[in-house]
Amino acid sequence: MKIVRYLDGAGGLHHARLDPDGLLERLAGDLFGELVPTGEPAVAKRILAPLEPRAILCIGLNYRRHAAETGAAIPSYPVLFMKSPGAVQHPDAPITLPTTASSHQVDYEGELAVVIGRTCRNVPRSEALKVVLGYTCANDVSARDWQKQPRLGGGQWCRGKSFDSFAPLGPCLVSAAAIPDPQALSLQTRLNGATVQAASTADMIFPVAEIIEFLSASTTLLAGTVILTGTPSGVGMAADPPRWLRVGDTVEVEIEGIGVLRNPVIEEPISAQIH
Repeated sequence: MKIVRYLDGAGGLHHARLDPDGLLERLAGDLFGELVPTGEPAVAKRILAPLEPRAILCIGLNYRRHAAETGAAIPSYPVLFMKSPGAVQHPDAPITLPTTASSHQVDYEGELAVVIGRTCRNVPRSEALKVVLGYTCANDVSARDWQKQPRLGGGQWCRGKSFDSFAPLGPCLVSAAAIPDPQALSLQTRLNGATVQAASTADMIFPVAEIIEFLSASTTLLAGTVILTGTPSGVGMAADPPRWLRVGDTVEVEIEGIGVLRNPVIEEPISAQIH
């Protein structure tokens, strides 16, 4: 099943099943409990990220060719960092280039995202895929200058990867049952229509089941945790010369069996926001 989260014309928040013909059927119930088809068409004013994550855990350097292009050694254990849940962005909504905390080296990273469906701890690799609710596309947008340059107060992966809009997710959540082998998916990232990343998830150094085993060791993973599983080669940082995101760009992340996550790029509006 492909599930989308959406707002209707009155601002109501719902889930719907996306049928192969593109039509939406409203679902009743809870994403982490049971979703039941209602037989009613869903009229979506706006498609949202498939969920509001409880946490976003990310694995770096998890594709062999990506590690090679950055000159990094193959890690012995998964390289873990985190993104703020506040960085989540919706499909077709803009990636905003930071202006207040200015960055001139914003990069794209197409990734497979895993959504944990059951609160769990100490999950063995052999059982790990049973706690997965589903999969979606992600873009681990990264301000490389903040990530790597201490002079900015950076040199911190979490800071450089947690600015607003730096975690687009979508366009839908595909149930785990529909993707029995997450290591057999093709992934492409396109920048303004040109393919810049193309790989198979089979190139992962640490497969999804091993990542879940590692992250859940002595650690509770809450239902609603999103795991970003790493990006393949072809990031802008590794291009010659580097190709950073610019105002007017459009980034698309497409994963086999899931769909296309599309986001335009704009400059961050400078305005104070206190809620």
